Amino acid sequence: MVVSDRNQGKNQLRVGRLVKAHGLKGALKLELYTDNPDRRFVPGAEFTLQVPEASPWHGKSITVREYRVMNGNSVVFFEGVDDREAAEGLARAILWIDQDADEPEDNAWYDHQLVGLDVVRDGQVIGTLVRVEHLPAQDLLIVKAASTGDEVMVPFVEAFVPAVEPAAGRVIVTPPAGLFEEVAQPEADASGDTAE
Repeated sequence: MVVSDRNQGKNQLRVGRLVKAHGLKGALKLELYTDNPDRRFVPGAEFTLQVPEASPWHGKSITVREYRVMNGNSVVFFEGVDDREAAEGLARAILWIDQDADEPEDNAWYDHQLVGLDVVRDGQVIGTLVRVEHLPAQDLLIVKAASTGDEVMVPFVEAFVPAVEPAAGRVIVTPPAGLFEEVAQPEADASGDTAE
């Protein structure tokens, strides 16, 4: 599931993460966060890089030279990244692109579209979505639980968030037992054995 973010007043969409260098000519394996890589990774497409402040790439953008699928893996080449050493310096970078309002991505929402939605499980409101945290591996929905007021982190993956319905004002979740409430522990009898 893809989540987009608002960055410095611009609508931007996170479309991929550079996993690691691939080969000797500057290619990088790409973890896709987009449903349409052939449209996003065309030659000349420019991405804003999310990297640590200490990286020489911090605050810079990068331009696609070529995109391919090799042995089932998405691989991208960038202008000015011509060897393995340069590619290794970009490993784990996250790629963002400006998002046009009239060019929606499937299963993508801006943070401001999600914040404030009711979080619903089995037809019952169990909390309110208060923010989205963007981590390299996946996004997390931060939900203020209605029962306790505590903040609960829900991985923004289809297994736990099968439906997002901004027009209906809700996010449908199927979290594991115990995420939003205490799980009853089996009682132990006097001998210390767990009750069956």
